Amino acid sequence: MEYNVSKIEKKWQKYWNENNSFEPENDFTKEKKYILSMFPYPSGKIHMGHVRNYSIGDAIARNSRKDGYNVLHPIGWDSFGMPAENAAIKNRTHPKKWTYENIDYMKKELNSLGLSFSKTREFATSDTLYTKHEQKIFIDMYEKGLVYQKSATLNWCETCQTVLANEQVEDGKCWRCDSEVIQKDMPSYYLKITQYAQELLDDLKTLESKWPSQVLTMQENWIGRSEGLEFYLNLSDDSKAKLDGKFTKFKVFTTRPDTIYGVSYSALAPEHEIVKYLVEHKLLSDDKIKKIKDMQRLSARDRSMVEKEGLYLELDVVHPLTKKKVSLWVANFVLIEYGGGAVMAVPAHDERDFEFAQKYDLPIIQSIENKKHKFDGSCATTEYGYMVNSGEFSGLDSAKGKIAIIKYFEDNNLGKKVINFKLRDWGISRQRYWGAPIPMVHCKKCGLVPEAKENLPVALPDDIAITGEGNPLQTHPTWKYTKCPKCGSDALRETDTMDTFFQSSWYFLRYTTDPTLCKEVPFDKKSSDYWMSVDQYVGGIEHAILHLLYARFFTKVLRDMGMQSSDEPFSNLLTQGMVLKDGSKMSKSKGNTVDPDEIISRYGADTARLFILFAAPPQKELEWNDSGVEGAFKFIKRFASRVEMAQKCEIIPDIKHEILSKESKYARKKVYEALKKSNEIFEGAYTFNTLVAACMEALNALNQQNNVDVWSEGYFVLSNILEPIIPHICWEISDLLFGRKNFIKIPLLEEVFKEDSITVAVTINGKKRAQIEVEVDLQKEDIINKAKEEASKWLEGKDIIKEIYVPGKLVNLVVK
Repeated sequence: MEYNVSKIEKKWQKYWNENNSFEPENDFTKEKKYILSMFPYPSGKIHMGHVRNYSIGDAIARNSRKDGYNVLHPIGWDSFGMPAENAAIKNRTHPKKWTYENIDYMKKELNSLGLSFSKTREFATSDTLYTKHEQKIFIDMYEKGLVYQKSATLNWCETCQTVLANEQVEDGKCWRCDSEVIQKDMPSYYLKITQYAQELLDDLKTLESKWPSQVLTMQENWIGRSEGLEFYLNLSDDSKAKLDGKFTKFKVFTTRPDTIYGVSYSALAPEHEIVKYLVEHKLLSDDKIKKIKDMQRLSARDRSMVEKEGLYLELDVVHPLTKKKVSLWVANFVLIEYGGGAVMAVPAHDERDFEFAQKYDLPIIQSIENKKHKFDGSCATTEYGYMVNSGEFSGLDSAKGKIAIIKYFEDNNLGKKVINFKLRDWGISRQRYWGAPIPMVHCKKCGLVPEAKENLPVALPDDIAITGEGNPLQTHPTWKYTKCPKCGSDALRETDTMDTFFQSSWYFLRYTTDPTLCKEVPFDKKSSDYWMSVDQYVGGIEHAILHLLYARFFTKVLRDMGMQSSDEPFSNLLTQGMVLKDGSKMSKSKGNTVDPDEIISRYGADTARLFILFAAPPQKELEWNDSGVEGAFKFIKRFASRVEMAQKCEIIPDIKHEILSKESKYARKKVYEALKKSNEIFEGAYTFNTLVAACMEALNALNQQNNVDVWSEGYFVLSNILEPIIPHICWEISDLLFGRKNFIKIPLLEEVFKEDSITVAVTINGKKRAQIEVEVDLQKEDIINKAKEEASKWLEGKDIIKEIYVPGKLVNLVVK
């Protein structure tokens, strides 16, 4: 058969499209598989990372269909977000136009890969209908008390009159106009994800062995549950006076109350209200104020990567137990999001505190002694031990000391035991145009009011220009002016839009919706209860924390609101490795990208898919290799060229295995080994490279024999198990030879694994000298005699003092 790549691939893509070949069935009595790859952002063109991600998911989906499952395998577009606005500014176009043109182009690219997506379930998160349902979910969450508004400190460019994301702040300046960025307090909307912190943490146990352990650890650390002591540090009298009596104390939290006698200074986050007061009222020198503002401009992530720095605030607090004065500092390593933005610092027993204390020559007081790791002042000793220099508590071990200190604080109303989480409530406000509008209304009479559900969607106005200056929703001449849905008075719409993670936190549920109901509901419970949870989720590990955590949070919230029943969104998670070239991640700036369109045009989609799945296990990084692509193409071409050796049939030929030649028996064995490997890898390992290697071995073995029935059986099986990987050529071969009747679950034939003979190694004094082939039922004596015969030249002039036979493996002759 001639391998005309373009003709074959276009033929079957047309067939699949016209026949809706990959739509899920409405038969909810069938066993289901929901296979989902993370949906793409429509950036303009697909890259090799997309090819890998969607080839993995497609292989799993196609195999599940052959195994008889009802399969949901959808695709959509994560289409809101800042890149569209940036592109609009750069190209002087509308973000909507840019986005949907990109979707159209990328859809054609994905179609050219022969991906078996459902067509009827596709959507973009910027579709007005998606926004309508999303705004209803937001309002439902608001009415359940899961949404609230509070002031947040944001990056603000005075010149552009706009809020900037952290990544738009470069060296403290606006990425667009180079103006100094300032911190500005603005009202923002938050989701109460902290209300679910404990459940999010506990349910990680249900995902063990199903999700990568690395991802589970990252989520556990992000949630960050800790038990400890919460108490107030009181300001000294002169410090209270300096602050005009506005502040008298502040709250701190520690997981190590056993070290409290080692507190030698305290530190506040740059955003702490006391620090802000000092700056706003110019109670510090201009130089200190400037340095504090510089700290405030850096994101938490950026601060973690710079040297630890701080300033003495010319304030002191009183140690709650010793009553001694302790200096108060502002430090860039203290985060406002955790523990109230204030820490008690124990440099003797905390590495970060020690580094800071050494830099600024602050006292270092030992309060814990560890017998193995003695404290000598050269570094912090963080291990548990027993308390020293700790007054009446000296001598207690750390575990008992923690309990005793907490009890003392509680008995004397100084503090209390608390459980803290690093996880903060999720701020979803974005001061941008290209996002889903937050459906809230500001009324002078009624206050903050949700839009009436019958008025949804609150859609974006199209008649705007994106210049990078200001928020187009705020400056639009009419859009924000509305009526209060409660009292009918004149009111103003909320001009913030939602964080795009809001859209990706429930999109997997939207796919489950019965297409006949998609206008009425975000998803119907009957369908979601059947399809959820996702059986296999595929995507990059860069989404290990935020997207996956927010999706888990939404799933639990929507369960508690009675909209669906799953506790977790994704039963199994596969995080695929990056595609590299020349040892580096592919990127335009490095000039090491490979255009999928060019590969498909030159070699075909099957070759692209085969290489990407054969070059490395999906969880590992994949190094691009041009010769590897060429090799994949040659294999498919050879697979196609040998079709004539097989005969047409609709069932596997009935073959009498015992009368076959040795070569034919071996070929059957290799074919069924490949089938066995296919069954194994689709149980969860997804090591497609081992399956492809097994198929290559099987084809080689078939080539060494000439039995037509064995050829026919071989192609019946191989075109079945290779179909998830190289679907176009397999459909062509199957259609030609088997009328596509072989796309079923094929049973293993155990008879082909029974050996007529075995190979036995012959060793002399433990050193291999020969090997013999013997019948499987040959007696031990006969095998040893045959071994002596084969190794006779090494036995000349020797006395055999011992004969050892390890059944099925070797004969060892001990001589002298």
